[in-house]
Amino acid sequence: MPIRTKLAASLVLIATFGSGLARAEDWQGFKDQLTAAGVTPSVVYDGDVAQAISGGVKQGTIYSGNLHLQLALDGNRLAALPGLSAFLDGLWINAGQPSKYVGDAQGVDNIATLPTLRLYEAWLQYNFPGSHVSILAGLYDLNTEFYRLTSSDLFLNGSFGTGPEFGLSGIAGPSIYPATALGVRLAYKPGLNSVVRIAVLDGAPLYPQDGSLPPLNPDNGLLLVGEVAFLTRPPPDDGSPGPQARKHIGRLNTLPPYEDKIAIGAWYYTASPDQLSAASATGGPLPRRGEGGAYLLVDHLLLQSADDPKRRLAGFVQLGVANQSVDRIGSYIGVGLVASGVFPGRPDDQLGIAAAMARNGSRYVAEQQQDGVPVAPAETALELSYVVQATSWLAVQPDVQYVISPNTDPRLRNATVAQLRFELSF
Repeated sequence: MPIRTKLAASLVLIATFGSGLARAEDWQGFKDQLTAAGVTPSVVYDGDVAQAISGGVKQGTIYSGNLHLQLALDGNRLAALPGLSAFLDGLWINAGQPSKYVGDAQGVDNIATLPTLRLYEAWLQYNFPGSHVSILAGLYDLNTEFYRLTSSDLFLNGSFGTGPEFGLSGIAGPSIYPATALGVRLAYKPGLNSVVRIAVLDGAPLYPQDGSLPPLNPDNGLLLVGEVAFLTRPPPDDGSPGPQARKHIGRLNTLPPYEDKIAIGAWYYTASPDQLSAASATGGPLPRRGEGGAYLLVDHLLLQSADDPKRRLAGFVQLGVANQSVDRIGSYIGVGLVASGVFPGRPDDQLGIAAAMARNGSRYVAEQQQDGVPVAPAETALELSYVVQATSWLAVQPDVQYVISPNTDPRLRNATVAQLRFELSF
């Protein structure tokens, strides 16, 4: 679909929502009634216009968009089953891919992928009464709980979600956007400000890509993930004192956003991927166990106004490593600063600057050199972004990225990309 047609369709979508503002209170009232009955519907649409200004593969403009239709179910309100909840998320992607213009590896647009229509998440969760334990099973996005920082959510580059050393691993990536997998997640809160999570998932997504094997095939193996997180946050809105707040755990919890977070995680695939730069006696790739890695996340509130708590400055760091014998990206570092309420009268707006560097593993570099392909050590993306919370249902985000050594290919010039993201949520 031509870019003008996609833009026109998006404008029609915005206009349609806008024309319904007079009935917004009716919709919210209806939604509140459903929530009181245990059913909470949500609609989220993200659209993005990206302009590859210079460098990279070529210059041009491309549009990306996705639509989430979500339904959260409360077992207690629906069927007097306290602790039980469920979630459904249908995803429609009508997306171009700016990275085809930029030529980068990390992905300048975190919603850009191949067009598709699929069930994105579908899971059941049970929080055991009084035990501070939560178990979840089904089609599950790891990045909703693992490898997640609030501050880095501002940025559009894909590495600020799940680092590329993990995000580009496995048969078709771990169970994150846009391809999730079936699995089980267990969470436990040993204390008020700590949580331990482990997950066991199929090693391949539910919807096979690029000729990969179907889900639950023994050759896919399993993906094992664990994380320990330590957080500080204000008391819950319900005023739960002390240890009682430990009941707030898992997805759909009622906890307020954290102020500080430190998390340590590790991941491992049980399947045997091909080892880079290695061959068997027959000349084929040499299988090797050991595709795994680890990460460290830090999100810290640096400054906060005493007069206006929404005026604040936070900083984050992401560090990740992977097995260089198996994975292309051997290490990753992401850093950034995010300021909220910078301008008077705009308490919900955010301004941020960040950098993401994905470094090739030594085996990948050796393989490229063996084939006579020039290769740079790393790709680095610098990003400047500002989110305008125009209304309760519309956010607009201008964004600029400068990519150094796209795809670690020294034959490509450094690339500049400008994007305009908008999000509609009801």
